[in-house]
Amino acid sequence: MKIRFGIGLGAETGPDELPDIVDHLEDNGVDSLWFSELVYSKAVDPFIGMAHALARTADLKVGTSVAVLPGRHPVLVAKQLASLAALAPKRVLPVFGLRSAIPAEREIFVVPEGERAAVFDEALRLLRSVLEGEDVSFAGNYFSVSSVGVLPRPSKPLDIWLGGSAPAGFRRIGQLGDGWLGSFLTPAEARDGRAQIERAAAQAGREIEADHYGINLAVCDGDVSGELVAAVRRRRPDVEPAELIADSWSRLHRQLDAYLEAGLSKFVIRSAGLCSASAFIDRFVAELLPRQN
Repeated sequence: MKIRFGIGLGAETGPDELPDIVDHLEDNGVDSLWFSELVYSKAVDPFIGMAHALARTADLKVGTSVAVLPGRHPVLVAKQLASLAALAPKRVLPVFGLRSAIPAEREIFVVPEGERAAVFDEALRLLRSVLEGEDVSFAGNYFSVSSVGVLPRPSKPLDIWLGGSAPAGFRRIGQLGDGWLGSFLTPAEARDGRAQIERAAAQAGREIEADHYGINLAVCDGDVSGELVAAVRRRRPDVEPAELIADSWSRLHRQLDAYLEAGLSKFVIRSAGLCSASAFIDRFVAELLPRQN
């Protein structure tokens, strides 16, 4: 399996810092940069951020970690992805999720009450159809289009990864996704999630590539802030925050060993500390690039 490490951006990284971060990553041979969907923050919009990063680089890959699909029209999303892929072939890594992790932002991705999962499934089917076919007609419960042709289509179909950590999400990934990017899961939970996805894919007559399983992780070189601990407890009150956030690079390496043993091989690493972006990237390069194969 190809082991790869990318850097994830959070709410604290705005437009002023982004160009230097992108240049620093490219100069140091970092594999990928990941943009979170954080509407009510100074973070750059994922699609705008990906376009900016691709325009400044020749090798850096870019991804969404994760973008919300329900509440967007999948044909317009297909056009955005196809445009990016044409400008930078093999460097666009879309990952989509069911809803925002931030409750205050959920109201802006409008779908019929109680039907978000069904909208997500249908949107994924239409998105893939438009990216891979020409003169597409589609009649569903939520989307109906005729003679859709998004050009230029990617020469190789884009892999569409999904987030999720619930049984329904794992089934969706197995049935409709090309990979999984999890978050806030222990290695044991990640192993079980991979197994559930593989079973769902087999039941659907599909197979997800062995190295298309990944996870978001955070590292803090020192004590984890009380604010971050509280945020983790809200998200996962049943798990000790220390199991999900590494308080040192040595602990991160131990966590990585466990996730690798669980069958994951793609990692998006975020800074949970107070160091500068430049210092974090330098440490990331020194610690993690030697672990790639």
